Amino acid sequence: MSRGPHDAGDAPAVADAAPAIDWDALGRAALAVRERAHAPYSSYQVGAAILVRSGRVFAGCNVENASYGLTICAERSALVQMVAAGERDPIALTVATSGPVLGSPCGMCRQTLAEFAVDLPIRLIAPGDAGVPPRTTSLAALLPEAFGAAALSR
Repeated sequence: MSRGPHDAGDAPAVADAAPAIDWDALGRAALAVRERAHAPYSSYQVGAAILVRSGRVFAGCNVENASYGLTICAERSALVQMVAAGERDPIALTVATSGPVLGSPCGMCRQTLAEFAVDLPIRLIAPGDAGVPPRTTSLAALLPEAFGAAALSR
């Protein structure tokens, strides 16, 4: 997995190996937090759960605002919690939307996620009663040639 620009020279130690991705547990976390989303304008509730290398999971939901530009997406909400907890190494993300079409991270979320892991595996899900099978993709597929620190002159 490609690592973020802030730690590009840090190779993880063998003891620091990533945990297996429990997509079912990540899905439950994303679906649960989705129910707490604040979406009075769009009624489009989104939940996200990020698994980090240490095994911790951070969940976030979308929080809309009457001034639409101030809205925060579920993916960035979870990512901010991850960073606030001192974590910097996401290894998987699940995004839960209502269906019947699976929603994927918006462009702003994709770019924000790319700061930490450009080839992050991402599972898109909807509640079981939506009748939509999960789909697994990656950040690299959703955001090819992501802008990163290497493009900035130092």
